[in-house]
Amino acid sequence: METLRVSSKSRPNSVAGAIAALLRTKGEVEVQAIGPQAVNQAVKAIAIARGYIAPDNLDLVVKPAFVKLDLENEERTALKFSIKAHPLES
Repeated sequence: METLRVSSKSRPNSVAGAIAALLRTKGEVEVQAIGPQAVNQAVKAIAIARGYIAPDNLDLVVKPAFVKLDLENEERTALKFSIKAHPLES
């Protein structure tokens, strides 16, 4: 599964485009964010991506979870969003 890392400076529209592209091609993607501003940007990007994939008759399911990451010899807690695409129900 592809992993996208979102920072507080990430542009939600750009991240949403990457999420939508991966959902269309692979059907799933993981988004990771550390810190409240990064989580905010990630959640906005997921909401925008949902709109991007709707014309393709796709919707998404998100499962959030905490995950420990080793960054620069330091353990950090991140929020991980596992996102899967599924067909829109009529």
